[in-house]
Amino acid sequence: MSTALDSNKNKEHLSVPEHFAKQAAACEALGSPFTGRVCRLLPSLLSRKSAFGAKVLGWSTEEGRDPAADALALRTAGAFHALLRAGSAVLQKVYPPMSVDDAALKSALEAAIEAEDAFLTAWLESAPQTNEVSRSSALLGGALHIAEKTRLPLDIYEIGASAALNLSFDRYAYELETPEGMRRRDGALPVTVTSRWEGPLPPLGAPLKIGARRGCDLNPLPASDVKARERLLSYIWPDQTARLARIEAALQATAEAGLEAERADAAAWIAEHFSTPGKSGRVRLLFHTIVWQYLPQKTKAEIEKIMEGVAKQASNDAPLAWFSMEADAKDTSSAALRLRLWPQGIDTEIGRADFHGRWARWHLFDD
Repeated sequence: MSTALDSNKNKEHLSVPEHFAKQAAACEALGSPFTGRVCRLLPSLLSRKSAFGAKVLGWSTEEGRDPAADALALRTAGAFHALLRAGSAVLQKVYPPMSVDDAALKSALEAAIEAEDAFLTAWLESAPQTNEVSRSSALLGGALHIAEKTRLPLDIYEIGASAALNLSFDRYAYELETPEGMRRRDGALPVTVTSRWEGPLPPLGAPLKIGARRGCDLNPLPASDVKARERLLSYIWPDQTARLARIEAALQATAEAGLEAERADAAAWIAEHFSTPGKSGRVRLLFHTIVWQYLPQKTKAEIEKIMEGVAKQASNDAPLAWFSMEADAKDTSSAALRLRLWPQGIDTEIGRADFHGRWARWHLFDD
């Protein structure tokens, strides 16, 4: 899912310029000064003379939609990156690795709108999906903790799975930068995730075995589909070349494995897979990363109800786990890592993580 830091819980919608300014600051904080510049410049250069400009500027009035909840700034930035990747000569002159001033960048963006109004406008219809692979470091930590606690194989289920890249979190290689030095974990796939790790290390030697791998998304982007891959890559910020390369490698590995997310509503899909007791000798794990804020309140309530119901049927031979990496009000600069594990009764924030997985700060592994 997307990496907008705004919450759809705000009672009053931000204006389009306010939203773009807030997203610009978020992009800068997450290591993309170029995308921050694009977000800061766009409100001042858009006009209602183009269909693209009219749609963006009228998002909260004519469209009656919340720019923040809809990640409008990231939709817009993604549209320009998609145009660049499609071969736009005017954008190639100003996008990374080129270095230009704001005047030149603004002029190129205006020229792109004039030349490709229909392309850019159509791109706004879909919500951003980033499927950030580096979030897998937090997923690995959570899964290792569960494996250490239960000593059982895990059947994993992900909502908001997009291109299903994070369903292979256990098969990636990891480089964890700790105060004591680099800790490495080998992987079966040619994808390496590097993260700074603070606090107790995950039990890297735990017997982590994955059985079933399933995921769902309202709009899955199959890694094997060229157009879907391009859409996913368009939402990766163009000045983050290492991130682009990592996700391209994960897409290739996922396509070769034939792993895809199912098209489904999250609550209906969870009801299908979690309404009855789990298999004996397996842990059933539900997980999601930066998804919860985009779900309707009704959907979230339905998921909570389903999980509360099936939790009562969990046993030591068939545990139930729910691990999430989601934004919260406690600290808007990072995501909460929350683990719920039944029948042990664990329900706690076990750490915090950078939204893009650049670092994780763990609170516990030894309780």
